[in-house]
Amino acid sequence: MNIASRIFKLTSVRFSAKTSIGININNYRSYAQLPKRFYKNTGILESNGKYEITLDQRKLKTPKGNLFVVDSEPLALAIANEWNSQKEKIVQTSMHLTTLCNTAIDNPNNLKKYDMVQYIVNHLETDTVLFQSDEDELYKFQVQEWDPVIQWFCDKFAVNIQKSRVMEGPKISKETKQILSRHLLSYTQEAIFGYVYGVDTLKSVILTLACVEKYLTPERAVILSRLEEEFQLGYWGRVEWAHDLNQQDLQSRLSAAVLYIYCNSSSHLMKIKGVPIPKMEGEPVITI
Repeated sequence: MNIASRIFKLTSVRFSAKTSIGININNYRSYAQLPKRFYKNTGILESNGKYEITLDQRKLKTPKGNLFVVDSEPLALAIANEWNSQKEKIVQTSMHLTTLCNTAIDNPNNLKKYDMVQYIVNHLETDTVLFQSDEDELYKFQVQEWDPVIQWFCDKFAVNIQKSRVMEGPKISKETKQILSRHLLSYTQEAIFGYVYGVDTLKSVILTLACVEKYLTPERAVILSRLEEEFQLGYWGRVEWAHDLNQQDLQSRLSAAVLYIYCNSSSHLMKIKGVPIPKMEGEPVITI
């Protein structure tokens, strides 16, 4: 009997032995079930200039058991709307503002504002738009779409950043990092949590800042962050249920991050009644 025959015989015996005692891989799969919606109505309460979320008159709490409290009335209304939009099941992965607030309130990693700012600034060295392809056709596409945003960033912060077409990546000067650090440190700690969420979503500091500064809409920023994928889809076609769903999820995450930053850094957004909320270009005006 040759080696191949012996291997086939041994594997056949092992397989038949396992199936004979009724081993079923499905018995070992475990999926977490989504919690059912346990409330009917959502609302907000004002207390000492801060806002709490209520679910059927019960105050919402964070995963650590802390009281869910925010400083901004528009933010509180948006979060209440997230909870009100849930159907029979609570899909927590779709509640990005709630996730951001839970992270900021509980701060499970005990992060300081300076730590998060350093994380963002260091991320500039691996920024998506600064790594451009050595393939000529894709490179031309990146120059057309990315270079205007890079130039906007350089003009906005009076810095000089060079993109890279090699694996080593761009060199970011100490002065550039200091300028960006000073800008970010001017925000509240809560707003910096939003910046981290946005940068992690886009893998780009430049695109996130362009969104916050209203140079780009979230939709446009997400497309630019997926530029290489969009380029490839032009050749190979688009799977709507996969690619579109991923794009919409990124847009939702980024929009939540930008709104969270606005609500935690603009004093006129803390409490407003009958006043239009500043809007992104092309977006409708929302009035509380």
